[in-house]
Amino acid sequence: MVASGSGHEAAHGAHGGDAAEAGGHAFHWTKRLYVNLWLNNVWFTGIAVIGVFFVAFNYVAYAGWSAAIQRVPMAFGNFLPVAGVLALIIFFLGNHDIFHWTHHELVDPASKEYDKIIAGKSGYLNVPFFVIRLVVYYVLWYLVYSLIKKQSLEEDVHGGDSYWHKNTVYAAIFLVIFGVTSSTGAWDWVMSIDPHWFSTLFGWYMFASWFVSGLAAITLVVLLLKDSGLLKIVNTNHLHDLGKFIFAFSIFWSYLWIAQFLLIWYANLPEETIYFLERLEGHGGIYRPLFFVNIGLNFFFPFLVLMTREAKRQSIFLKIVCVAVLSGHWIDFYLMMSPATLGPNAGFGLMEIGTFLFYLGLFALIVGTYLSKHLLIPRNHPMIEESIHHTI
Repeated sequence: MVASGSGHEAAHGAHGGDAAEAGGHAFHWTKRLYVNLWLNNVWFTGIAVIGVFFVAFNYVAYAGWSAAIQRVPMAFGNFLPVAGVLALIIFFLGNHDIFHWTHHELVDPASKEYDKIIAGKSGYLNVPFFVIRLVVYYVLWYLVYSLIKKQSLEEDVHGGDSYWHKNTVYAAIFLVIFGVTSSTGAWDWVMSIDPHWFSTLFGWYMFASWFVSGLAAITLVVLLLKDSGLLKIVNTNHLHDLGKFIFAFSIFWSYLWIAQFLLIWYANLPEETIYFLERLEGHGGIYRPLFFVNIGLNFFFPFLVLMTREAKRQSIFLKIVCVAVLSGHWIDFYLMMSPATLGPNAGFGLMEIGTFLFYLGLFALIVGTYLSKHLLIPRNHPMIEESIHHTI
């Protein structure tokens, strides 16, 4: 693995985030700021869109147990338009700092910086098409989400099954759209940061990280609302189901992590092994500790803590696991982006803490405002009685 990867590291060139940046420009602190903003924007976008995904697949599955907590994940979707606007701003301010392929000289055959690999991808990786795709993703997600939200709120007022049936159709449409755009979004927003590298599993891998993060966020908000006396309808059986989701999909994420790692290690292909070399051995080994912390927080910890039935039904255990999982998957995204952009200039300090708290505060404000303005428990949902008496 080391032998074949090391030869390619030179070809990997300037995009690796070494002390000398592409074109000979010295590293500047604004690059670290843009990367952190992009990281948090993508991660919180994932939590928001997974909220909509959670609502959608429960509608399509005719799942009654989740009716009591439906308004929590539905509130997450309100963050999508804000995240979309911020994504455009961050991209136009820092595209050269985040995405190596945006440098024009890389696709100009007359330039000494010409990169044959990146030029070969320029039909897909070019700024106008990238921006169009970004806008389309957010618009489609929010459009279908708005339709689902509208029907749900009208159901509170008028009652009847027609709203539920319409939402089942809208939910199915959303699942089809999300099935495609979650993968292409992963390629655009994260995998293209490392433009010489690719993985056929990456779309699934990023979806799994998003999904577990979203599940942990939903569970944590439900627990906080329940502790405040605002979701008395939620019982230990609901918590058990949420705990099972986190437990199961932490294993699913781990399966994809090890599958991607082992396939790349076993094939020993230079264009793929460089990804793990950068994170395990590159840049003075500064990412190696986080590489293993990532596995510990995202697999071993939730697996061991939530293994028993009782642990999934205890608020304190679920809260600890949710915080650990959210921290772990933020680190996962940090490892996806920082080595290829910041290289040895990465760190964890006030900038990382500040940008995270900015997004956390903005997300909490938007979600909290929505929850404060609408009923926390759907009034006329046809399956609300089933949810109230949910027992497992």
